[in-house]
Amino acid sequence: MVIATGIANIWARDPFTMTAAQLTLSEAYPERFLLGLGVSHRRLVEGIRGHHYQQPFAAMRRYLDGMDEAARAYRAEKPAVAPPRVLAALGPRMLALAAQRAQGVHSYLVTPDHTAKARSALGSSRWLLPEQAVVLETNPDQARTIARRHISRYLDLPNYINNLRRLGFTDDDFVGQGSDRLVDALVAWGDVETVGKRVNEHLDAGADHVCIQVFDVEPHSVPLRQWRTLATVMLSPKQPT
Repeated sequence: MVIATGIANIWARDPFTMTAAQLTLSEAYPERFLLGLGVSHRRLVEGIRGHHYQQPFAAMRRYLDGMDEAARAYRAEKPAVAPPRVLAALGPRMLALAAQRAQGVHSYLVTPDHTAKARSALGSSRWLLPEQAVVLETNPDQARTIARRHISRYLDLPNYINNLRRLGFTDDDFVGQGSDRLVDALVAWGDVETVGKRVNEHLDAGADHVCIQVFDVEPHSVPLRQWRTLATVMLSPKQPT
């Protein structure tokens, strides 16, 4: 089983600490750890961590430079193969940086349309690993209530809002806890076949793997039943395992 971070905040650890942890885990457990990195959001970085959040693209580029320098200076036993890293990338510049300086992209709160745009920006050789939120509920009102509980927390974060605007959504879609159009685009709800269709849309758009995030009626519950149900439809060659 491969364990991935999605996403390790670059403001939480300096580049040397992040690199040391990545190399230590990768040496101890070869090809079983995938490091995902992200710039987070101003409210979280300044309000909670007390850092000065400025020029996130430049901050990520400097951070990757620091990681590369730390890897060269690392004196403990290294893994036999350099471990991969992926970036949390949404916009054109961060996607381009991921294509140049990482193994690929882990995109979050995106649609299959964004997956197609990301694949075009990355080229064919980089990994594309989008997240897809899922609610296994066929009642529209109940499904959207659960879905809004998930997406509403992101509707005051400019990084996500700007990306959604690039995908064609407008201010009307961000009012309250999000329009039905926005909810339905970001959260796959319904029966397992409906969810499987959305996952396949990402794969058809160029995703290498789809990270399924399942939400239940009870907040913070572990959706074991839903995972087991979804496993029954993840048998097609086009579906992730």
